[in-house]
Amino acid sequence: MTIRDASEHDLELLRRLRDDFQRELAKPAFFDEPWETVAEDVQDTVANGIALLAEEDGAPVGYALANIVPQTPVRGHLYDLYVQSDARGRGVGRELIAEVGDRLKERGGTHLSLDVALTNDPARRLYERLGFRAYDVLMAVELAQLQQQLAAPALTQSFASTHVQTDDVEGVRRGVSQFMPRVGHSEWSEVSQAENGWVAVTDELCDRDRGAQRKLGAELSARMGVPVVALALEEDVVVRFLLFDRGRMIDEYLSVPTYYGDLNKADELSLAANATLVARLTGADPASVRAVARTASSPVELAPARELLGQIAAVMKLEARIER
Repeated sequence: MTIRDASEHDLELLRRLRDDFQRELAKPAFFDEPWETVAEDVQDTVANGIALLAEEDGAPVGYALANIVPQTPVRGHLYDLYVQSDARGRGVGRELIAEVGDRLKERGGTHLSLDVALTNDPARRLYERLGFRAYDVLMAVELAQLQQQLAAPALTQSFASTHVQTDDVEGVRRGVSQFMPRVGHSEWSEVSQAENGWVAVTDELCDRDRGAQRKLGAELSARMGVPVVALALEEDVVVRFLLFDRGRMIDEYLSVPTYYGDLNKADELSLAANATLVARLTGADPASVRAVARTASSPVELAPARELLGQIAAVMKLEARIER
């Protein structure tokens, strides 16, 4: 295999290869870019950028097109990379990328970026193996759907509180201050005084990000070697709690298991409260847990979410901290 610079005499060849590439990608119509709309850009890349052709026995098997990004001249952008299907698996793509990188470095570049379709799994795996990482995701929506979503009521705020079974307030405070910056940016965190043997943590990031609260609960439970209960009122409609013991999540409850989408029966049942585990970790009465922490197929079948959260917290001898 050889790699050579493409010239203006190769424009028709580049067009044929690019047309094959576009057909294979099968982009939606609103992303379609026929040759006529990009011909001038390709010509400019051939003249001033990096335009390469890969050949085997004199026959073209792939191409690459890249340009220096004017706004960030240390970065080159590989906007087209294509290898014909019968030539894949032989390192053609890697060689094209390597040559683009060398040419870019000669021009003073320090970084190479590219675009790849989310559906193009083979290409994404190649790029990830070569060290590429995602920084931006291009998103699109049909305007009719956007207008429909905008007409729907806006989601209300969610609230979370994480309860650590300890009287060591300073230990919890240190854990929160050391761990939360690694999870993400939070506007504020608050650690309460111990009540009934529990220290409560409220945090701005955990209010809006269940994943952050889940990580915090696991971290505090592992760090301090004690049970942790993570309570949440989500969108002012459903209630969730997570139970952690020595860093491991051992139970999860969601008042309406299918609220965020359909689940198979096993996953739906797994989101029911385990009264035995709740009782063991919090000292709650199992019968009271079963009576209060019920699940339903719709929020209207249960007590209002704020009331339900208060009832569940009370059974566990915790204080639901949802006022901000």
